[in-house]
Amino acid sequence: MIHPARIQPQNAASPRPGRYVLYWMQQAQRAEFNDALEQAIEQANTLKLPVLVAFALTSYPDANYRHYRFMLEGLRETRNRLAARGIGFCIRSGAPETVIPPLAQHAALLVGDVGYLPVQRAWRAAVAPHITCPFILVETDAIVPLAEASDHAEYAARTLRPKIHKKLPLFLKRPRARRVAIPSLNLAEKSLSLDHPAALCHRLGVTDSLPSVEHPSGGAAAANRLLKRFLAHRLADYATEAKDPVLDATSRISPYLHFGQISALDIALRVGRTDAPRVATDAFLEQLIVRRELALNACWFNPARDRYDALPDWARATLARHRDDPREFLYTRDQWEAAATHDPCWNAAQSELIRTGRMHNYMRMYWGKKIIEWSPTPRDAFATALYLNNKYELDGRDPNGIVGVAWCFGLHDRPWTERPIFGTLRYMNANGLRRKFDIQAYIDRWHA
Repeated sequence: MIHPARIQPQNAASPRPGRYVLYWMQQAQRAEFNDALEQAIEQANTLKLPVLVAFALTSYPDANYRHYRFMLEGLRETRNRLAARGIGFCIRSGAPETVIPPLAQHAALLVGDVGYLPVQRAWRAAVAPHITCPFILVETDAIVPLAEASDHAEYAARTLRPKIHKKLPLFLKRPRARRVAIPSLNLAEKSLSLDHPAALCHRLGVTDSLPSVEHPSGGAAAANRLLKRFLAHRLADYATEAKDPVLDATSRISPYLHFGQISALDIALRVGRTDAPRVATDAFLEQLIVRRELALNACWFNPARDRYDALPDWARATLARHRDDPREFLYTRDQWEAAATHDPCWNAAQSELIRTGRMHNYMRMYWGKKIIEWSPTPRDAFATALYLNNKYELDGRDPNGIVGVAWCFGLHDRPWTERPIFGTLRYMNANGLRRKFDIQAYIDRWHA
């Protein structure tokens, strides 16, 4: 059974007859390890009905061609994987409140998945008033449901970690994949074609205005290839090598988690089955579970988390005290975007971001700190960092991306030694990179 803590009723409508159970897929864009889908199948089998999966293809703040194409490649594969389970898939262009209610008119039950950002929560709130059948949401992207872990915004990883670990035995379990009793492949619901994702992007007016991304295509198959390679060749040394941007020993799985093309639960269970040293698996699961769900917690309990005014009081106060400190360098938005600063380390990090749609996490911390140092004001710096992150990162525009930027400005951190410009904010410099890594090799690889 799906754990009751994952299920969130959205109305008190009485059960009624219908043609199918409708699963509104939005955040969890996958056909396996998806509690929302499994709940829909279970209810459909009980009601002796088929399951129809629907997706609303709508505009998303700051998303562009590289994001839409990656997502549509994944959805094409998800459609095929659903078909292999006997489940029909319908994708339509439009806001969820215009796409989902007409399909739900024929449903005995509407099941949705949970999104954590304001725009995702607004979609679900906009759909709910138009639904006359029972409507539930199922939380399937967090391993430990947010409300089970905490009832408030946590101060830091150290305050959330023990709460997560206490609950993990309840939720770190593989969901049972259910067989559909009645296939739905014959349901003739009008749908966009996903056969050519690039062409569909252009049809929707999403043009390719950014450099192409040196990254595998979207979808569960690509995610599983990356994960299999990481588990076989990188996980054992993760604790000692993951922080080194030259070795690039990370999993690169974050974009697939962002679009829900692979489940964090699936990854965690597969990590647990390896023979990698405990210190390595613990280090990886800290990032996958505690740090990722800390970001979900931060955005759920503070929907304005992507705004400068939502930074911790101490961080804004110390930055305000040093707002007028002289800056040795100042750069415009265009110069930042073009990787045209005086600093080869920063330029290399920005070039990696532009060319691959990702940036090594240690370099992202340095990248954000230098934006603070070389911007006219802290507020300008925050806006620039969020803009670049959202535009170029394949996994931007989500809780991890937002919190990654906000961390550079003090979120989930503590005061350090006071210094110009930063106040008591944590400071980083290029000399630190040179002491820790062969940073010249990183520069040689990525500097334009």
